[in-house]
Amino acid sequence: MIYNFTPLKTSVKDVEEWLKKENAQIRTGRASIGLLDFIRVDSYGSLVPLNQVGNMSTEDPRTIRISPWDSSQIKEIEKVLVASNLGVSVAVDDRGIRVSFPPLTTERRDEFIKLAKTKLEQAKISLRKHRDETWEAIQAKEKEGGMSEDEKFRFKTEMEKIIQDTVKTLEAMCKKKEEEITG
Repeated sequence: MIYNFTPLKTSVKDVEEWLKKENAQIRTGRASIGLLDFIRVDSYGSLVPLNQVGNMSTEDPRTIRISPWDSSQIKEIEKVLVASNLGVSVAVDDRGIRVSFPPLTTERRDEFIKLAKTKLEQAKISLRKHRDETWEAIQAKEKEGGMSEDEKFRFKTEMEKIIQDTVKTLEAMCKKKEEEITG
């Protein structure tokens, strides 16, 4: 008898992807296009991601250049960036929009590190929920007579290994983000 861990592994990957996206939105000392991923712009009557209305590139470690495909959208893009509360300065020039990221203060760095740790804890809580659901499914299968008690505990050990490996991966992601913020 083997237990199908595919749903757990899928859930674990989803948690990893969620944390990766959340970390991408946390500012570091460098300009990152990922910081603008959640920004939506009104383009011809529908809200679309900023990266779908123009080219985005980093000019230097603290500046992102946005070159809209349609220059009539520059004002709308500027308005959305200013309203996003990212703490950036936005300047319009003849080639598009320049988004400048000021250097982070020590207090701001501490806030971002705390935010990264909060996101890590949310991911761990989600993992525990998935672990509990899987354990309940294993116990239910044993009660139905689908597996022996020895198999149940072997599957529990396997499940715990999957969860522990994922926690290590998530903590490494958080540590890397912390280094980016302080670096």
